[in-house]
Amino acid sequence: MTWFGFGFNAFGQINPADAPAGDSDCPQVKVAFPTEVNVPFRESEGERGEHDGVRLKASWSRVVTFSVKGDRQVCLSGFGVAGGHVPDSQGCVDAQIGERYVTLRFSDRVECWSCTDAQTTLACQRQQDPSGLSVSLPLVSEGYVASKPPLFRSLAPHLRAVSLALGTEHALLLTADGTIYTWGRGSHGQLGHGLLSPEEEPRALEALWGVPMSSVAAGGWHSACISAGGDLYVWGWNESGQLGLPSRGLKKDLTRAATDTTLPGGEDGKSSHGVFISIQAFPALLDIPQVSEICKVSCGSRHTAAVTGTGDLYTWGWGEYGQLGQGGTCSSDQAERVDFFSSRGLHVEDVTCGQWNTFAFARPEPSCCSGSSQWKPDCSVCK
Repeated sequence: MTWFGFGFNAFGQINPADAPAGDSDCPQVKVAFPTEVNVPFRESEGERGEHDGVRLKASWSRVVTFSVKGDRQVCLSGFGVAGGHVPDSQGCVDAQIGERYVTLRFSDRVECWSCTDAQTTLACQRQQDPSGLSVSLPLVSEGYVASKPPLFRSLAPHLRAVSLALGTEHALLLTADGTIYTWGRGSHGQLGHGLLSPEEEPRALEALWGVPMSSVAAGGWHSACISAGGDLYVWGWNESGQLGLPSRGLKKDLTRAATDTTLPGGEDGKSSHGVFISIQAFPALLDIPQVSEICKVSCGSRHTAAVTGTGDLYTWGWGEYGQLGQGGTCSSDQAERVDFFSSRGLHVEDVTCGQWNTFAFARPEPSCCSGSSQWKPDCSVCK
């Protein structure tokens, strides 16, 4: 299996091994990295290349990778830390990256390391109940880890949280019975309650009440979730088409006659060409033609990526840095398949979005590379 990256790369987040090192006295200065990578690029570093069990998380300027197999150190790349390792990180079973901190989970503790300087330093540590290993970061025992202080925050035990996604200003929590709770700022409809007001405490998403959900994702100011049956729901801001719904921001020339009124329920004006949506304050079922099941979804700042049951990757939204993987920098308000993978006989199994980039985990189809699960550089299909 292999990680591929595309999108914003000004700090060497994507394939940093191929770029020359910066000034050793000022490691934040990187002059040789291409700012955009608009087609999927195979990661070549040992920590991020052809290894089953390698996990990847991304923020705006950094990427963290770690292995759930073996005992390798956690690797950081990007702004100020390209090619570095977090000290004493062997045995890490989960990790999360933000702009200021990287969080590591071990079997007995959780550590938050500051990565704002050239070197990572331990900011705080908390003992971990081993039973908490059944959930993924940012969830921890009795709460979760936020992206800014106070880092450790509590959650009511009755919520029975199994998954948590943190957006720029909001959060989505999935419970054991498939219910979604949201809280935080709601100025762009990202909470899904039909209003644009904030919620200080977790509030059940009544619009999806009774529909069991299997996963949640949070972007900058939009949200997504997948039902137990593989249906994809989206809500929040759609200025760049990140919901996969008709966007005024992408069709300005078609909406000159539209009104300036934004309606919380969804539509924000009409033209002779149809309805355009800037804010979708209730969850909307997103229908992707010829796709019957969604298995994974991830949200960037203003783009979205999803993996289908057949191993295809679809992307939509803001694409200025090539984060849609379509070979250019155009944005789109329609979900489009990333043909790079299917044309090379690659089956996508996972996807994670940084704010302005995207990373996909893929393996060759059984008919490729003689059924091998490992990438072969000399394969005429793969290369």
